[in-house]
Amino acid sequence: MYFYIVKLIAMSIKSKIESLRAALPEGVKLLAVSKFHPVEAIVEAYAAGQRAFGESRPQELKQKYEALPHDIEWHMIGHLQTNKVKYIAPFVHLVESLDSERLAEEIERQAMKCDRVIDCLLEIHVTAEESKSGWDYAELLAFVQSGGFERLPHIRVRGVMGMATFTDDESVVRADFERLAICKTELAQYFGAEFDTLSMGMSDDYRLAIEYGSTEVRIGSTIFGAREY
Repeated sequence: MYFYIVKLIAMSIKSKIESLRAALPEGVKLLAVSKFHPVEAIVEAYAAGQRAFGESRPQELKQKYEALPHDIEWHMIGHLQTNKVKYIAPFVHLVESLDSERLAEEIERQAMKCDRVIDCLLEIHVTAEESKSGWDYAELLAFVQSGGFERLPHIRVRGVMGMATFTDDESVVRADFERLAICKTELAQYFGAEFDTLSMGMSDDYRLAIEYGSTEVRIGSTIFGAREY
């Protein structure tokens, strides 16, 4: 019975990934948000061809990196404390939650120690919810215009990430996504052609995010079900 249940779960994850891929427009990347889910669930998604996974806790990310195939792209999507950067700097594919000058400076230090350039997204706060992290856009723009990232050669800024307000009011969600898209457009002039990513949209709102130009959607519960805290 146990193996039958595992097989059903595997088929479910596989079918959900296939359905999502079929529904996403060309050019929109699927990031499977695996935070709080066990290695076994990631293995099933990997077997279905998924290679990009998002995690929010550095220690958990490091453990999963060590336990799973090394062709996986690991994305850090949660708030990243400066004292935890060292755990993921040697291997992380993309830090999506670069949200402050202080964090940028620490990523630069750790990337230099590892002799690598770390790709990052600028997380921007656009909602009225204080619990959500991210740059204040005016502060970010001032830092960028002052040449802040030019002084950090081991960071490559690839685009923008953000979250919409948690609400049933679709007009509020649309306004948040529109604002993020505008921020990305305004910032593009300060970076090169590789500034090409707009990561926004999760299980409940990714369809709306795509309407506003999202190039990556971060999907967790739709693939893996409820989180196992």
